[in-house]
Amino acid sequence: MSDILKSIFSVGTFHQMLRSATPVALAAMGGSLTEHAGIMNIGMDGMILMGAFFAVWGSFLFQSAAAGILVILLMGVIVGLFFALLVVKFESDEFIIGCALNTFALGLTSYLSRSIFGAAGTKGNPALPSLHIPFLSKIPLLGALLNDHSLLVYVTWILAVLLWLFVYKTPYGFWLRASGEKPDTLRTAGISPVKMKWLASVLCGVFCGLAGAHLSLGQLSGTFAENMSNSRGYIAFACVIFAAADPAKAYLAALMFGFFDAIGLRLQDYISSDLTNTIPYLITIVMMVYVVVHSQRKKKAAGKPLPAKL
Repeated sequence: MSDILKSIFSVGTFHQMLRSATPVALAAMGGSLTEHAGIMNIGMDGMILMGAFFAVWGSFLFQSAAAGILVILLMGVIVGLFFALLVVKFESDEFIIGCALNTFALGLTSYLSRSIFGAAGTKGNPALPSLHIPFLSKIPLLGALLNDHSLLVYVTWILAVLLWLFVYKTPYGFWLRASGEKPDTLRTAGISPVKMKWLASVLCGVFCGLAGAHLSLGQLSGTFAENMSNSRGYIAFACVIFAAADPAKAYLAALMFGFFDAIGLRLQDYISSDLTNTIPYLITIVMMVYVVVHSQRKKKAAGKPLPAKL
């Protein structure tokens, strides 16, 4: 038992936590933008999957991980525009469009992967570099925890702070939130809520694309396999709901997923991998149950009559 606990609460577990949390965190931060704009985006899993494929395809085609990132930034904009066209312009049901996008992405990436790379997928393409910061290596524990991560792990920390500042401390962030909460009031002020919804959709596409790029070019070192997003988009959506669309809190929720994902990997030495792989998803279900129960309690508390004055 002590060996299991040492394995779970080791520096390696927390190092893996940061790696596993990054794709979920990036997608959750993008999803927080569409959520603030009044769009329920469950199509993030498909966006992540397309990001993972096109990042590898760009890396393979141009033999450069940087080119893969540029390709996925472009694809993220295109996918975000396509999503906004259907949901914002044509006012289609976002739930149906999200489901369709996930199905379409799975079929498209599977077909293209088999056509270009063969049935086994591809690996060993130019990947994102791992950064080693010399002064951190001199600090016990902290150096082992924060060093030797993919570039996008560090970029995600910066983006979490910048996105929080954007949403809560800038006029554009205020307009974005108002487009989902009070669109008529925003329109009266001369700001188009439709444009803010388009902006949120495009940014969400870019963030989900980066999530996929980290998954294929960072975490798995230039590898693509069919359905490699593995429902991370749905977990990212759960993080958005759990965090009330706060980008910083969404990152912390993603860290919780990353921690239990890392625990699952560590426990594979003692328990069947079929069982340990379910741990992060069970935790996600618990998160959603907590959100539902907490919201119901708040509604009941709000509905209670105030105590009579003496």
